[in-house]
Amino acid sequence: MNRREFVKSSAVFSAMMASAPSILNAQGKRTFNVALVGCGGRGNGAAGNLVEAAKIVGVEVKFVAAADYFVDKAKAFAKKMNFDEKNCFGGTNGYKAAIAVPGVDIVILTTPLNFRAIHLKACIDAGKHVFAEKGVAVDGATVRLFIQASKEAAAKHLTIVAGTQRRHQRGYRLQAKAIAEGKVGPILGGAVYWNGSVPWVKEREEGESNASYLCKNWLNFTELSGDHICEQHVHNIDIANWFLGRYPKTALCFGMRARRFSGNQYDMFSTDFDYGDDVHIHSMCRQIDGCYGGVYEKFRTADAVISGGGKIIKNGQPMDLQGDFQDGNPYVVEHCDLLRSIMGTGPYYNEGEAVAMSTACAVIARISACTGQIVRMSDILENDKSPFYNMDCVPTPADFEKYEAEGKDVAMPQYADNQFPLPGKPWRGLKK
Repeated sequence: MNRREFVKSSAVFSAMMASAPSILNAQGKRTFNVALVGCGGRGNGAAGNLVEAAKIVGVEVKFVAAADYFVDKAKAFAKKMNFDEKNCFGGTNGYKAAIAVPGVDIVILTTPLNFRAIHLKACIDAGKHVFAEKGVAVDGATVRLFIQASKEAAAKHLTIVAGTQRRHQRGYRLQAKAIAEGKVGPILGGAVYWNGSVPWVKEREEGESNASYLCKNWLNFTELSGDHICEQHVHNIDIANWFLGRYPKTALCFGMRARRFSGNQYDMFSTDFDYGDDVHIHSMCRQIDGCYGGVYEKFRTADAVISGGGKIIKNGQPMDLQGDFQDGNPYVVEHCDLLRSIMGTGPYYNEGEAVAMSTACAVIARISACTGQIVRMSDILENDKSPFYNMDCVPTPADFEKYEAEGKDVAMPQYADNQFPLPGKPWRGLKK
């Protein structure tokens, strides 16, 4: 190596090391210390995806802390990843201690959706890079907080990669590139679907606190999950936003509850998203056993039909889509992109606002279904005079933390098990 090459490589190395407080191990590989907040199935899955991504990228990750409302889950994760249980924390305030463990570089956030924004804000305030699982909010307040924290992350050049893994999947990336380059006409309309069944239900135990029951059975309560349109169908809505390059102005939605026996969510939603310029996307999602299923996106232009993640048929013929994108498991690729963004060896990623806005679409659709009204995006983002602006899901994340610190229990939501809002009926909702 000549002097010029040595100076250049030294400068690159110095810049790389300055971007995060990680260390080099004995083999000269960069090592990132990671905290996991939310140690359920998705949290364990994301942790495994990050470990696999690190092998591909050529670095190492070391889990050093974990937090979960149920501390035994955090301890089980510590045993699995071989780190000290003293860095395991429980309750709704435990994430603060996990983030504060010395040397943490990256935090994985996989708790219920209502906590995501407040957790992200804490991570960004502490200077941590973040993987934030989708969706990221349940109401206007948490959407706005997540967007605010994402902007603060950008100012600090901190990486945020979201769990919208389709944005890291080669097939979708090839289609997005062709659309952006104008190789097909503008999208004129389309439909996005996620039809399946209820993933799981957790029954309440005798004497169990409200906080414990809600956190355990979070998937079935709107106040913690945002309903399945936020928690699950947000994937498909996100593709519509990405391919169109903008967000809907309004949502007009109807939904109903027919078969559920736990929580307060609806079984189905059917939404008309108006993106302006006479472009409408039909959104459908359903969780009912024994019914037709399907998870996909389809869009049309004047000259083509786009099947999400698959082919673009233009003038009756499949297009030859070209692009230099990493192939493989998108759940792993997104973590490869996370690591490369942090190191500066790939594009910088801050997906915070994009995933927040896709979640916001689901929020306004759900509010429309539950109230029977048309809801504008501005109603939850800008217009503080709107009746929907402060429709905060109660109990809020702050309620959980406050009452836990005071040794008290949170109140159950207005609609408890097997109760639900009716369109057109006056609804506290949510907090005025």
